[in-house]
Amino acid sequence: MIFDTHAHYDDEAFDKDRDELLKGMNRNGVEFIVNVGASMDSTKKALELADKYPFLYTAVGVHPSESGELTEKDIVWLKEKAAKPKVVAIGEIGLDYYWPDPDKAIQKKWFEKQLQLAGETKLPIIVHSRDAAQDTLDILKSWKKDLTRGVIHCFSYTKEIAREYLNMDYYFGIGGVLTFKNAKKLIEAVEYIPMDRILLETDCPYLAPEPYRGKRNQSTYLDLVAERLSEIKKISKEEIFVQTMQNAKNFYFGGSL
Repeated sequence: MIFDTHAHYDDEAFDKDRDELLKGMNRNGVEFIVNVGASMDSTKKALELADKYPFLYTAVGVHPSESGELTEKDIVWLKEKAAKPKVVAIGEIGLDYYWPDPDKAIQKKWFEKQLQLAGETKLPIIVHSRDAAQDTLDILKSWKKDLTRGVIHCFSYTKEIAREYLNMDYYFGIGGVLTFKNAKKLIEAVEYIPMDRILLETDCPYLAPEPYRGKRNQSTYLDLVAERLSEIKKISKEEIFVQTMQNAKNFYFGGSL
């Protein structure tokens, strides 16, 4: 059975068939999904989805690219919602230097505000880091003692950066990019990362694996990611699913689910 640890089913790409798609997940091998907030609006929608579907949980937080409009009042609201029983993480939060806006200083400010929120609520964090390897690492190191668990979502850095995060007991979100022909750097990192630190994720509707690259992604496609992972790790696909399911339960629920 599949645990999709990072999805965005609130996205408008699912507006036409969201209910039909989600209702079919269990019979297609998907047991759990965490729908992750990326803005204040998407976090509100993610909370609504978690209330509607028993197997769907949520993370509350604001993506760095959406942090320019954040206020202290928003942080208070996020903290209030973080207390809801189906909220399992703070995320996705972090740094994204691919685009020039918002300014780096603004991104850092709200990243740290949301790390403080995670520390106060004792929830794990889902970290987005794009073209910001060193700043992300430096900030997370400075907050290490205040946090519980963390995952680097859509990990895209080198084996050397992976080593730094392993030293901090972090997890790594691995998805469709692993199946891409130009994924050499990621494959090297995944070869190095131990299986008990890997979480399967789609980031759907984005980053669909081959042969669906460029099309709308969905949780059932994680079967293709698991297949590629089994080739790299030289273990069966069944073992991949068993281990990543346990990893996800450990990460989000402290192993109690």
